[in-house]
Amino acid sequence: MRNDQTRFDGVRPAVAAGPNGAGPGADRIAGHIQAWLERVDEAKADGLYFFNQPIDEILSPTRVRLRDREMLMFASYSYLGLIGHPRINAAAKAAVDEYGTGTHGVRLLAGTLKLHRELEAALAAFTGREDALTFSSGYVTNLTAVSTLVGRHDVVICDKLNHASIVDGCQLSGAEFVRFRHNDMSDLERCLRRARPGAARLVVVDAVFSMDGDIIDLPRVAELCRAYGAWLMVDEAHSVGVLGRTGRGIEEHFDLEGVIDLKMGTLSKTIPSVGGYLAGRADLIHMFRHAARAFIFSAALPPAQAAAALAALDVMRAEPERVAAVQAKARYFRDSLRRLGFDTLQTETAIVPVVCGPDERAYAMVRECQARGIFALPVVSPAVAEGLARIRATVTAAHSQAEIDQALDVFAQAGRAVGII
Repeated sequence: MRNDQTRFDGVRPAVAAGPNGAGPGADRIAGHIQAWLERVDEAKADGLYFFNQPIDEILSPTRVRLRDREMLMFASYSYLGLIGHPRINAAAKAAVDEYGTGTHGVRLLAGTLKLHRELEAALAAFTGREDALTFSSGYVTNLTAVSTLVGRHDVVICDKLNHASIVDGCQLSGAEFVRFRHNDMSDLERCLRRARPGAARLVVVDAVFSMDGDIIDLPRVAELCRAYGAWLMVDEAHSVGVLGRTGRGIEEHFDLEGVIDLKMGTLSKTIPSVGGYLAGRADLIHMFRHAARAFIFSAALPPAQAAAALAALDVMRAEPERVAAVQAKARYFRDSLRRLGFDTLQTETAIVPVVCGPDERAYAMVRECQARGIFALPVVSPAVAEGLARIRATVTAAHSQAEIDQALDVFAQAGRAVGII
């Protein structure tokens, strides 16, 4: 299987013409489609396609059934192991009984329920902010946050390894888009110093980077933003539940409460629901409520999902031991992999990259793991740089010591089989 990113400029595969016998422009679209289909078909033919696998049953927070096999899950975003928690399930079921399965429209018009406002008040309290606003997905939350805050006469500056939704929001905004070297504070300062005089400056960073598992240098980022008059937005998708004594995220981790102007988070990882949120000053959130296109023109969160998210926040407060558990278990897993000889980059969190090298080796590693009962998944180019394909393993509070040791044994066997260790 190719390990290069498929390019479409100038590619004219021998495929049928576009719709209605359209001309060369339609052929180009057909070529684009065909190139991607060929890449997928090639992976399937080689037995190396591991995406979009349907899980037949979630047996527990750590075990799933697919293809008539029980497998140990090591690719979950449910960091605190809250999927299937009885209190959360009960809240979702009660919301369906009270409100039904949907709403009467978009939030701005007939779609806002009392339940939505209760969830947003709880998110504001959880994040230590005056107000919060929920959206239909984490992706659109980042997309609309950046593109609403800045425009064509402004400058938006972001870490080179930020999530794709941040990058897309930066591009959509029309602002001057500047990227600094990953977690390189000297390069961030260079970008801030060179920003157009008089332009509004927005710095956007991930708290925990989703492919590498490392943590942004928040103290220095916040210091530079203050020095250069820049606003600071932080994506907390992978830090909530993982960082800080009570799992409240990166400000708690560094004991720097209040230094972030706009917090973004998801409702689909530690919080086992769906959607995203922004939290900040009351006037800022009030503006988003009336100006963010993804809020104005998207359907409201379904009642069951809003209730599940609200209940999850209650469970996090009631069961703080889950945070300490995921931190300790992730540390043990990371340290053990390193002792086995694996490269796990600079991760400090529950996201543990196991670097394999070429894309093909990552696919082979996953094949070996899944054959031995561990549900692990590959991350390959262009999602990561060529030559740095990896398994992105994740540890949760629900994993037992025996399950972690089982996974470590399988990783060791698979790594030796494909020549990584």
